[in-house]
Amino acid sequence: MLPSRVMAIKILCIAGPTASGKSARAVEEALKHNGEIISVDSRQVYRGLDIGTEKIPSEEMRGIPHHLINIREVNENYSAGDFVNDATRLIEEIYARKKLPILVGGTHFYFDALLNGLPAGVDENSALRAKLEKFSTEELYARIRSADARRALELDPKNRRRLIRALEIIESLGTVPKRGLSTTFSGTKPKYEVEWIIINPSGQELRKRIDARLADAFNRGLIEEVKCVRETVGDARLNELGLEYKIIGEFLRNERSRESLFPTLSAKLWQYARRQKVWLRKLSRETIAATPSRPDRS
Repeated sequence: MLPSRVMAIKILCIAGPTASGKSARAVEEALKHNGEIISVDSRQVYRGLDIGTEKIPSEEMRGIPHHLINIREVNENYSAGDFVNDATRLIEEIYARKKLPILVGGTHFYFDALLNGLPAGVDENSALRAKLEKFSTEELYARIRSADARRALELDPKNRRRLIRALEIIESLGTVPKRGLSTTFSGTKPKYEVEWIIINPSGQELRKRIDARLADAFNRGLIEEVKCVRETVGDARLNELGLEYKIIGEFLRNERSRESLFPTLSAKLWQYARRQKVWLRKLSRETIAATPSRPDRS
């Protein structure tokens, strides 16, 4: 239950592109402000996806509670709706403990769903889904970009499940509706008082960080982790788990050489980070202008 008094719950949201240092910054803020951390990451919810998703090691948590990490088996689904339900509950529980809820991660659609609401409900269209399954992931994304460029910028172009759902909504409504104000106590009183910290290194610095983190991931056994995940869930599901798992899966199926892994992943992770930067610019224009924020260029 929400607090009975009409007062928005203060939350701190930390956003930034991949490899920008969000997790470490969240721990620093939690230590300073008596906070607990809620992960906003669509892959870190899964057990076994440790190296590929760069989960923060327990020793680096420094005693700060971290939520929504390792809560699902890798063959289970976890949706934006699941995240909104879980994050809403956790925010209220953390608030009740008189601590600051700190949300940190790179799944920007989850931030958007929590703060602005999920898209209008559209029933599943089995016939359309069967038709769309015949297209490549790149073709699905191109269709969304053509029909709804705004929504395309918000999506992971490698996540087939979300791409198909977006096309399902577009087929029904013509576009994916833009979410409105966040859920309210009453009238137009916002549910949350949001402060943002935006960590947005320069492109040159971010590219170096991506490569350094990727090299470390390979040294820590990324290929072996992907092999174990593949043995558990198979190739179709592996391709849904992000770039690292998809590209290394191709190597495990003898579809690419080992030597191609690092340069290919480096390039694709940089492309992904650039899309995240586009979202951050949009966030700064549309959201932060009306809320407290602390842009961080470090």
